[in-house]
Amino acid sequence: MNKLKLSVLEEAIILKDHSLEAVFERCVKAAQHVEQLGYERVWFAEHHNMANIASSATSLLIGHIAGKTSRIRVGSGGMMLPNHAPLIVAEQFGTLDILYPNRIDLGVGRAPGADQETTKALRRNNMNTAAFFEEDILTIQKYFSNSNPSAKLRAFPGEGAKIPFYVLGSSISSALLAAELGLPYVFAAHFAPTMLKQAAEIYRRKFKPAVEGDAPYFITCVNIIAADSNEEAYHLSSSLFNLLSGVVTNEPYLLSPPSSQLIYQGIKPIEQAMQQLTAATFIGDETSLAEEITTFVNLHQVDEIMMTNYVFDHQKKLDSFQITQKALAHLM
Repeated sequence: MNKLKLSVLEEAIILKDHSLEAVFERCVKAAQHVEQLGYERVWFAEHHNMANIASSATSLLIGHIAGKTSRIRVGSGGMMLPNHAPLIVAEQFGTLDILYPNRIDLGVGRAPGADQETTKALRRNNMNTAAFFEEDILTIQKYFSNSNPSAKLRAFPGEGAKIPFYVLGSSISSALLAAELGLPYVFAAHFAPTMLKQAAEIYRRKFKPAVEGDAPYFITCVNIIAADSNEEAYHLSSSLFNLLSGVVTNEPYLLSPPSSQLIYQGIKPIEQAMQQLTAATFIGDETSLAEEITTFVNLHQVDEIMMTNYVFDHQKKLDSFQITQKALAHLM
């Protein structure tokens, strides 16, 4: 296997008793910190109408973070293409590529990143846009190319941009599409781990190189909470579990300080749903994480781990990034 790369998925999670300005400043400081640690990239997710997530204007946050860092790659995890016209995506990311050359990634997905009513507001009268996901990818790639000087529609900026594409997903269909297009594949195991094993196998088996020399590249997004001791890590992780339980109960919980008891403790249906939701979650000290994540990486032939970090205390969040880096240094 190639050396493992380590990256961060950021959602600009809103914290209890924190302003949005403070949330964005935490994103900046975290990106600067992981850049110093040698992380490969920081990506921002796209979500809409969610009271606990502030990453709705994804491309704007990408530009903000790229401008506050110097080396680390910055990108989308992802741009939900059904919400955006391909020309707009090409122009926005073409602009980012001009401003921050060789540092911008374009991760794309077909999910709405929103509830049904919000999806209607985003797409207005065109609710069938998800059916054009593959076509939209190919269209954006065409806008980025230099081979269409006589085309009626061209992207300025955008034309000639060397921006790598990544297909995001959590299903067999997304794995097949990434393989068919010869693109890197990012699996969202941090909230939808059920199909991870099958998707990883299918992606590698069905992969067709887009150009000579291309090979499968598999990124898996997981939740990681690291601390100096297992006991502390599990205490810090209560913030993560309480937050994510809102996915099950449809409550937009803010990221809150750790608690001695989970808010859904003793409620069996929620406990069972949370076990499935967080199956790709790693919690512990440097030693335990090194063992557990190494086994996970080898089992699924992971080329890159992209981690979420839902730690409430900012310094402990930064410490968690560093402990994780140390735990996986032998693979990097």
